[in-house]
Amino acid sequence: MNIVLGITGGIAAYKTPELVRRLRERGAEVQIVMTASAEEFVTPTSLQAVSGRPIRTNLWDKEAEASMSHIELARWADLVLIAPATAEIMARLASGAAPDLLTTLCLATEAPIALAPAMNRVMWANPAVQANRNMLEERGMRILGPDHGSQACGETGEGRMLDPDHIVAAVCDSEFAGPIADGSLNGKTVLITAGPTREPIDPVRYITNRSSGKMGYAMAAAAHAQGARVILVSGPVTIDDPQGVEVIRVETAEQMHAATHQHVADADIFIAAAAVSDYRPAMRAPQKIKKTEDTMSIELVRSPDILASVAALKPGPFTVGFAAETENVREYAAGKLEKKNLDMIVANRVGSDCGFDYDDNAAEALWKDGERSFAKMAKTELARELTDVVVDRYFAIRGADTQPALSIVSIKD
Repeated sequence: MNIVLGITGGIAAYKTPELVRRLRERGAEVQIVMTASAEEFVTPTSLQAVSGRPIRTNLWDKEAEASMSHIELARWADLVLIAPATAEIMARLASGAAPDLLTTLCLATEAPIALAPAMNRVMWANPAVQANRNMLEERGMRILGPDHGSQACGETGEGRMLDPDHIVAAVCDSEFAGPIADGSLNGKTVLITAGPTREPIDPVRYITNRSSGKMGYAMAAAAHAQGARVILVSGPVTIDDPQGVEVIRVETAEQMHAATHQHVADADIFIAAAAVSDYRPAMRAPQKIKKTEDTMSIELVRSPDILASVAALKPGPFTVGFAAETENVREYAAGKLEKKNLDMIVANRVGSDCGFDYDDNAAEALWKDGERSFAKMAKTELARELTDVVVDRYFAIRGADTQPALSIVSIKD
């Protein structure tokens, strides 16, 4: 995929070298076009180093424009991605103004255009900005985000540019990526659970875990990219829905169990990526529990084991588990592989630098007669590689011409 990356003058421009690196890891060719204000935040030299291409900054570059280079770029691009996209660039695109190379290129291209907005929360909420956003979407431009979180100005709210991994997933695992390379999952339905669950103690408090849902959502995007119909049963998360995926929102383990079994009959593959609470309060207090004693005991009972309940369905499905551990990772994973009678297990360590709530992860896949290790990488990339392995093992066991009843993958992120 040939991507023209337009960089404009927002503080989030500091993230663009990482964005370029991630795009190139996915096989994209990236040509960078910078506005003059973008050069106040990141240097062309650093971007040229990570992109491997000369940086275009000026419509009036006589040497480049002698051959109508902006038209060549417009034709070369499979996608024009603007990140960060400031309020200024959105206004220019909405009005059709073309005072610089980037906006001129956007008018001249027939490639799809995607924008990753980045600005102060008040600016993003401004009616003028929202009117421009609506106009751009009506014209077929894709708006990626923005995210909700802390901002450089010290405020918190909507307007923060999506993390590079999320932008890459939106670009490379969506309709922008073009036809599926091999369509390995064409005609298949993939059911995925993702994120944490929340087990209420009272109307105010609950028991949960640190899962962000990033791994499960990345798996959903990867399965969709291979041609599958994907149904995602999601616990409470703060990330955008993967493009082209049906999302069912739940909160508790019991709700996730019910939603899973409601749809599992339609599934060819089940990926249990959720970090489901193992225990839940036996009773939920109808009102907020008051602080009356120095200590308090809460009786816990086992939550339903979603993976085990689906794995018990007959005929026996192809099953893959995931062991998220803080110690003895391989040992515990091998034990789970045998105890739950799984066909494959993916083991990963969670801790201070990877696993839960991080964008990167490393893993090791084990099965009866083989294994494969995955070095630390972006969860979006890891999801693609894991999906490839699952597909390979799936068809190796069932046969390419067999229409499988069910497959199971369990992943905790």
